[in-house]
Amino acid sequence: MRFDEHTETLISERLNQIKDRIGEAAASSGRDPSEIILIAATKTQNDDVIKTALNTGKINAAGENRVQEFQNHLETGAYLNYPVHFIGHLQTNKLKFVVGKVALIHSVDSIHLAKEIAKQASKMSITQDVLLEINTAREDSKFGFLLEELPQVISEIAILKNIRIRGIMAIPPKQEESGQNIPYFERLRQVFIDIKTKKYDNVCMDYLSMGMSDDYFDAIICGSNMVRLGTALFGKREA
Repeated sequence: MRFDEHTETLISERLNQIKDRIGEAAASSGRDPSEIILIAATKTQNDDVIKTALNTGKINAAGENRVQEFQNHLETGAYLNYPVHFIGHLQTNKLKFVVGKVALIHSVDSIHLAKEIAKQASKMSITQDVLLEINTAREDSKFGFLLEELPQVISEIAILKNIRIRGIMAIPPKQEESGQNIPYFERLRQVFIDIKTKKYDNVCMDYLSMGMSDDYFDAIICGSNMVRLGTALFGKREA
């Protein structure tokens, strides 16, 4: 998104529409809209655009996909002291730039990555909060655990020190029509509840992160309490 004199107005208008839709979806699922955490997916956005969006006070956190962009924005103060979540695929050689600097890592997609996060967090004497990424449709092009792997995965990660599971995240398939991801969202919600009832040590199932610009309304109706919006907020990315 380019920054000009119309940017603030455009972002404000889009945010009002988004908040209205979140309110409608929350009401449909019998929840308070304030329970829904709105993350601005800031991939490719410049400092001024990010600051403008966060200055509205209607966004809960920024979400970054790329380590280099995250570092740049952090150095320039673009996040205005708002929490930052890392929502993209994370390589182990980049962990030192992310662990301890973000409030939540959404994309833990292997036990190996979880162990490396725990090691890095241990060096810093902190506990890093994470979500487990789920490959809901078993897509070869996407990262994440399969649903049937979760019990074993959680058991192995839960015993690690300096890392804490706070929920699950998923990116269902890109769909042509509204509503087509509802079966995936419903299944994820049930898995989320099942894990919550088992009360693993070191596991706090607080966040169900599902829903992006095309399907966040359906995701919230199905139980999501954390949505990641880029296009709906900033428009189609230019790069």
